[in-house]
Amino acid sequence: MQNIERRAWFMLPIRLILFAGIQALFALGFFFFGDKQAWNSSANWWPMVVFIANLVCLLLLVRFYKEEEDSFWRIFKFQKEFVGKDLLAVLGFLVVAGPVAFLPNMLLGNLFFGDINNAVALFIRPLPMWAAITSIVLFPVTQGLVEIPTYMVFVMPRLEKSGFSRWASILLPTLFLAAQHIAIPLIFNMNFILWRFLMFLPFALLIALLINWRPRLLPYIAIIHVLMDVSTAVMLLPLAY
Repeated sequence: MQNIERRAWFMLPIRLILFAGIQALFALGFFFFGDKQAWNSSANWWPMVVFIANLVCLLLLVRFYKEEEDSFWRIFKFQKEFVGKDLLAVLGFLVVAGPVAFLPNMLLGNLFFGDINNAVALFIRPLPMWAAITSIVLFPVTQGLVEIPTYMVFVMPRLEKSGFSRWASILLPTLFLAAQHIAIPLIFNMNFILWRFLMFLPFALLIALLINWRPRLLPYIAIIHVLMDVSTAVMLLPLAY
């Protein structure tokens, strides 16, 4: 197995592992300070867990691109000669992405919990005000920098170059992008795990197809991604203390 392929396989599960591992470290800290519900308390801190994991992934991506004599930051460069065509493509993506991102969330939340609000209550958790405010910046920006680039810009084309079929190279990153969400946060509730995994699966596939079709759209998608996650992070504010 060549280094390029080895790196792709390494990055495929790394985010899921990091999310679970870092949350476990948070839980260990709460346990040492006498918290009898240490794991549940650690779940509250998922925005910071994601931020820390994203920093690790960012460092890995920068290093791996450098080892391939390339620059990670190059992938965010807009190609000015295609701006008009790309904006039209992004507009079409947004028309489709709205229902693809929203409907599975609502429908599966109602299916698994009887009411989507019961699912959201497990996800949106109280944090100190400083952490909630900080999360509005740190969580979305780092997500935009590394989540889609990891799976769809780094892993996907390297799997295809290593001999996997086009569809296998699309579906594997799609599955892992969706699966990482079961650890944001990791709660040992099967309905929650299924909700977190399945709700992202259609959107992850849509992103994979889009980037596979036209990789230069990544800068636009990254900006949209940041804005979407800002809207999620803002939901932390009403529960902040």
